[in-house]
Amino acid sequence: MNLVTTRTITAALTNDREGVVCDLDSLARSGSKIWNVARWTADRIWDETGDIPDEGPLKSYMKNQPCWKDLNAQSSQAIVEELAGAFQSWFEQDNPNANPPGYRKHGEERPRSTITFKEDGFKLDTKHQQVRLSKGQNLKDGWSDFILCEYDTGPDADLTAVEDVQQVRIVWDGEQWELHFVCKVAIDTADSTGEKTAGVDLGICNTAAVSVGDETLLYPGNALKEDAHYFRQEEYDTEGENGPSAHAEWARRKKSRRQTHYLHALSKDIVEQCADRGVETIAVGHPKNIREDEDWGRHGNKRLHDWAFETVLSHIEYKAEERGIEVERVDEYELATSITCCACGVKADSNRVERGLYVCENCELVANSDLNAAENMRATVTPNPAEDRSNGCLAQPSVRLFDKSTGRVAPQEQVCP
Repeated sequence: MNLVTTRTITAALTNDREGVVCDLDSLARSGSKIWNVARWTADRIWDETGDIPDEGPLKSYMKNQPCWKDLNAQSSQAIVEELAGAFQSWFEQDNPNANPPGYRKHGEERPRSTITFKEDGFKLDTKHQQVRLSKGQNLKDGWSDFILCEYDTGPDADLTAVEDVQQVRIVWDGEQWELHFVCKVAIDTADSTGEKTAGVDLGICNTAAVSVGDETLLYPGNALKEDAHYFRQEEYDTEGENGPSAHAEWARRKKSRRQTHYLHALSKDIVEQCADRGVETIAVGHPKNIREDEDWGRHGNKRLHDWAFETVLSHIEYKAEERGIEVERVDEYELATSITCCACGVKADSNRVERGLYVCENCELVANSDLNAAENMRATVTPNPAEDRSNGCLAQPSVRLFDKSTGRVAPQEQVCP
């Protein structure tokens, strides 16, 4: 079965000479200027009308501003669209402690913004691994109206094999420039021939717990927790009176990249383990009471986990689709999966005697509490649950850890301490 899906392929800039880097810096700082002018405009309209303007009125106003022509028209539009989306996301949170999108400014200096080039803003040559990026009218120097970037996607990706490159983004990672190619990719998915089902519970101490009935897997969140603690301290220690310092911004970008890689590695391993066991359907629950868990601190929980669960879910969904595995989202709160015994069905808060341990007073099941929840989710798509739901695998799972030395998930015994 053929599947066409969207992927982002990251490439290194190989001709990072002074002229090319300066040109990219110029575009990126112009992008921040466009953002700031649009943000100021939104603020004035907000003060006058009480409403935040959407992208349509903002674009109409910005087209008359001199900075608009610093970039290709579609690139300038993408920045306004991003700002409008940020306002919308902030509004939908309905959280009095959340802040609206701010200005992109470090003292008197504008940081490097990510710039998006759509179909008329780039020309790709996959044979020679080059891409031409358009400059805005204001930044053209007469003889050159584009920046020629040479790239390397590495051994695991090849742009010559993609269906279509829709966008190119230049991204400053805090130390160097990267090129991100947003592509349509054709994938030959294997039809799933398995008949098993799996349940996946997402959490804090354990990022994921997986039950396949006769086997269980546990993914502790140690690596994610360590990064959150370390980089949060780096941010707080370098926060200045005028906002985040350059080091604090670096720490945030670094943390984000590491978390993104971790969640990709985690979801990839979960799907691969399910595929290897002949799983046809995965039931995944979304934690509904995350704000009630204070183990890592209220701010730490919110900053790390409110976004991470949805990210893991989406990663599992598209990776499973490529394997021909169906994913069903389970309403975890409605089913009370965390307090329901997966063996006898009795619901009792008292069965969770302590963090990580579930003991049923009715049938005397002893299990890891996250695996008990995962097994309950598996039962939502299993017409005839296995009779081995009370076996020892619910108390003694196979543990899989993120190996920082390889950037992959592996069995606990194979991961270097």
